Amino acid sequence: MRQYKGWSPLLLVLLGLGSLAQKLPTRDEGLFQMQIRDKSLFHDSSVMPDGAEISGYLFRDTPRRYYFVVEEDNTPLSVTVTPCDAPLEWKLTLQELPEEASGEGSGEPEPLDQQKQQATVDEGTELFTYKGNDVESYVATSTPSGLYQLELLSTEKDSNFKMYATTTPESDQPYPELPYDPRVDVTALGRTTVTLAWKPTPTGSLMGQPVQYCVVINKEHNFKSMCAAEAKISADDAFMMAPKPGRDFSPFDFAHFGFVPSDIGFGKDRGLMSNKISRAYATKPKASDIQKVCIGNKNIFTVSDLKPATQYYFDVFAVNSATNTSTAYVGTFARTKEEARQKTVELKDGKVSDVFIKRKGSKFLRFAPVSSHQRVTLFVHACLDAVQVQVRRDGKLLLSQNVEGIRQFQLRGKPKAKYLIRLRGSRKGASTLKVLATTRPSSKQPFPSLPEDTRIKAFDKLRTCSSVTVAWLGTQDRNKYCIYRKEVADNYGEEQRRREQNQCAGPETRRKSEKVLCKYFHSPNLQKAVTTETVTGLEPGKTYLLDVYVVGHSGHSVKYQSKLVKTRKYC
Repeated sequence: MRQYKGWSPLLLVLLGLGSLAQKLPTRDEGLFQMQIRDKSLFHDSSVMPDGAEISGYLFRDTPRRYYFVVEEDNTPLSVTVTPCDAPLEWKLTLQELPEEASGEGSGEPEPLDQQKQQATVDEGTELFTYKGNDVESYVATSTPSGLYQLELLSTEKDSNFKMYATTTPESDQPYPELPYDPRVDVTALGRTTVTLAWKPTPTGSLMGQPVQYCVVINKEHNFKSMCAAEAKISADDAFMMAPKPGRDFSPFDFAHFGFVPSDIGFGKDRGLMSNKISRAYATKPKASDIQKVCIGNKNIFTVSDLKPATQYYFDVFAVNSATNTSTAYVGTFARTKEEARQKTVELKDGKVSDVFIKRKGSKFLRFAPVSSHQRVTLFVHACLDAVQVQVRRDGKLLLSQNVEGIRQFQLRGKPKAKYLIRLRGSRKGASTLKVLATTRPSSKQPFPSLPEDTRIKAFDKLRTCSSVTVAWLGTQDRNKYCIYRKEVADNYGEEQRRREQNQCAGPETRRKSEKVLCKYFHSPNLQKAVTTETVTGLEPGKTYLLDVYVVGHSGHSVKYQSKLVKTRKYC
């Protein structure tokens, strides 16, 4: 073994650990566990503990050095660095220390600054260098004793990182081992779902260590470490206050400024210190559309609530909950399927088309006039709930409105223009419509005109045991009105009435026995456009549903809002 006179006093002062200095490679496990639990031992120091992953922070273009001691020759050594926010440059060197301490051989330690200067005057022997954002390791089965220096630099921006060093890599195995095939496979693909599968890590199945899997989903790129994914997730929340001038910070100080070490913040976020590792949970999605979901020890997972026709990137991480470390599988990406292409309905000039739309669904209609035209008249009759209507002429949006009842639109024409009409249904239920498009100028509308209020009013004082009197509003146009009645049960409710409130269902759908009468009515004065009718031949104490239909010149009809009435039981 290589001998250094005066080595021990130098290490005691340089490392600041006093009598707790580690005797490597043989490690006192009780002392080691106590040291790891008490992070204050490493606070504001540049010492890398043996066998524990720690977090650090780099300012841009400001190198930082960490030290690791090997006291015996032929000792195995493993050093791993994990970049988080940005690519890093890092270098591992073996420092050559003087064989005799100063102080004229008295054995008294020199001042700390002078000893550090002596330890870093010689750049030492360069063992390994790396530049990039991969998780990279230096592994040696036999190393000489000495002081090892790890120097890190971030040239792009301020950055988080993680590092790990150990002299017992065979027994430690802190990072979960990947299977022989570390790829993540896409086993099923839908419009809003993607199913992933991967082979389990041997760390959990063979070695019996507690392992769970975390899946990260985003739209930008794959991540090479969970540290990088978590840095992206927390980027929107990180807020760093400017430090006071002249104050020096260690990696652990950044807990006060939004950069939380893994054993404090990330552990709480991921819940990895809990024994219940099988419980699935998810972090709140950010504006950057990145999401992390931890699913226990399952190796099959279906991601849902995705957008159709969108490319997503998927990463899987095996997490050792005993050490709070993770290993990345080889990520994958997939593009969700497009929405099923809607069949476009061709509209004929001047012909009424019946359209049915599923709940929250949509339909596309196409109108391509044969001849040149100056104007297109579009009639839309929403039979049930309101629907959204969008019209584009040769790709240009002309209108986008919600339509309830009957609406007429005048569209400016253009030679050889084609019109695409998109109808979006209601969230409440299915929608039924009648649509007509025409280029022919005509004074007569295919649909009858309606008043703003299409309710039927019943006069309670005029109720008898065999009749009821009702009234409804008309318009200035002379139209035909037909009134129908139907006996219903006493518990007839609003939901049943809504199902029958199809304005497009005309008198032809009713039984002849339900018809009361038909009559023509109009008034030049809208304020007097009111008509009344007494429905007779009813039974005492019975409930009836009354409907009024207004029929247009072309035979198309519209139903007013249904009215429930009840005759008197005793007269």
